Amino acid sequence: MNLSYRIAKRYFFSRNKRSFISLIARIAMAGVGVGTMAMVVVLSVFNGMEDLNRKIFKTFDSDVKIMPAEGKRFLATDTLLKKVTSTPGVMFATQVIEDNALARYGNQQTIIRIKGVDNTYMQRGQLDSALIDGSTRLYGPHGTPYAIVAEGVRNALSISLSEILTPVELLYPNTGSKTLNLTSPAAFNQIAIRPGGIFFIETRYDDYIIAPIAVIDTLMQYKGQRSALEVQVAPGFTEEKVSKALSMKLGKQFMVKDRDELNADLLRAIRVEKLFVAVTLSLIILVAAINIFFSLSMLAIEKKKDVSMLYALGATPSLIQNIFLAEGAIVAFTGALVGLFSGTALCWLQMEYGLVSMGMASSLVDAYPVKLIWEDIFFTGIIIVIITLLVSYIPARRAAQTGLSTRV
Repeated sequence: MNLSYRIAKRYFFSRNKRSFISLIARIAMAGVGVGTMAMVVVLSVFNGMEDLNRKIFKTFDSDVKIMPAEGKRFLATDTLLKKVTSTPGVMFATQVIEDNALARYGNQQTIIRIKGVDNTYMQRGQLDSALIDGSTRLYGPHGTPYAIVAEGVRNALSISLSEILTPVELLYPNTGSKTLNLTSPAAFNQIAIRPGGIFFIETRYDDYIIAPIAVIDTLMQYKGQRSALEVQVAPGFTEEKVSKALSMKLGKQFMVKDRDELNADLLRAIRVEKLFVAVTLSLIILVAAINIFFSLSMLAIEKKKDVSMLYALGATPSLIQNIFLAEGAIVAFTGALVGLFSGTALCWLQMEYGLVSMGMASSLVDAYPVKLIWEDIFFTGIIIVIITLLVSYIPARRAAQTGLSTRV
């Protein structure tokens, strides 16, 4: 065992438990432990929130989305579709028309986001886990078109799936009409469609109605044009790899984004918040560890005779300095180890038993999401090491210099 560590260990465990120096050391140890535990738990919560948002995105958004670089629509030619589907990693591509529209049901009306999709959309099975009523079918037994309605739209329009005689009316501005009177029937295209299912994912998707693309094409008069192509990635391929391959293949006329790129702003905001919280908690740990500075400073004064004796026995200034550095390390690392263990245990209990609830009846998850990442624990350990060196170095150096001057 290292000599400086053995002496520091003896100082730590042989001190009078009722001494003021010992009390400060234990306060520092407790502060570092609590700060470390808080950092592990908070960083894990941010990891869980990021993971939860990715799961939410996956429930609705496609793996890869192809959109026009300019304008809102493009012509989905057979050549383009073949070029997309022949790309390695593409399982199939869903043709999509998406725009704002007006929905009316009985005496209620609201602005909604209409999304027309082809039959491949059902093969993705994304809405199966989000369905709360009805079914996800787009067509009935006799070719009757159905709409899948978001929970927010159902509440706004008071839609009842059991009321088969009342359809949802969709209205979209008639681009070919020359009339300026918005109250005129000629100013809007209009279709009626039966609601067949209700889904709920998250409030950002609460204004959607999903319907067959043929019906929406007629309503919006796209005439074969599309808003986007949504690509389902085959197993064994990553969204990022397929997105880059499609981007190179389609050129500058199209904008290709994977799911993370589609939601880059939100994910970036979570990471930035995580960084700022980590910095804030690091400063809190530093404030708690300042007690180590005072503890070592007073210990150096108390052990001045011991230091002089060690010099007389042939000790070097570096040995004396290492003794006090080791003393600070014992205090800080003991607190850090307790904090790391406690934080990890709390995160594990939350993941297994959901101790803390989200407190929202409409949430997709019952408990706060938590995800332990070992890189965060390593990062926390590095911070503790840096803080320990910062607060221990000055009193350790002063102890070595004081003892040396006393010897001289």
